[in-house]
Amino acid sequence: MTVHFIGAGPGAADLITVRAQRIIAASPVCLYAGSLVPAELLEWCPVGAQVVDTARLSLDEITAILVEADSAGLDVARLHSGDPSIFSAVAEQARRLDAAGVDFDMIPGVPAFTAAAAALRRELTVPGVSQTIVLTRVSTLSTAMPEGEDLRSLGRSGATMVIHLGAHRIEQIASELADNYGEDCPVAVVAFASRPEEIVVRGTLKTIVELVHTAGITKTAVVIVGRVLTAEGFPDSYLYSAARERSTH
Repeated sequence: MTVHFIGAGPGAADLITVRAQRIIAASPVCLYAGSLVPAELLEWCPVGAQVVDTARLSLDEITAILVEADSAGLDVARLHSGDPSIFSAVAEQARRLDAAGVDFDMIPGVPAFTAAAAALRRELTVPGVSQTIVLTRVSTLSTAMPEGEDLRSLGRSGATMVIHLGAHRIEQIASELADNYGEDCPVAVVAFASRPEEIVVRGTLKTIVELVHTAGITKTAVVIVGRVLTAEGFPDSYLYSAARERSTH
């Protein structure tokens, strides 16, 4: 049997893969991450399934449920918001399943930052402006950032920067990135991306702090910093260029 770590997407129930939906519908055990996972997804669980909200459970308690299900020969749909490869806390669960000899796989999901970019109707890699995206977060009491991954260090390239769950540290973000990006650098903050309560705030590193406070954004937000947000007059990519030689076969 298998534990399936499933990316449940950024919030909208229909932003989930066909594969993930199929696995949820076939798994007699489903663990989900509280308010972060759309309740509508649980409607796909089979009748009689064991459905567990892990919001108040410890890692040991979660692991025990996964191991027990495996011992009983039951597949598990383990739902995480966004994509399991980014800020999902899957790594420590996978490590424990490896130690217990429990098989698992990972099903990709739509990450919050791509849903935020969609809300902004912007490509984050624009020719001649930025071809690199830095995905990061700010230090919290729970998890410190490794040495060299502070915002000032990461911002030296001037690449498009995406900061997950950063609204509560917007002052720090604006201050630490201003030296490398300039106070006039565009910033967008998207809260609850893809959900009905979605909020979008656009500004610059100079104005974004006041705008975020005025909007009342304190959590579940993605902060995007970079010139791509207002880029105009950039060159067309080579992908569809008329000068590009194309095979007729």
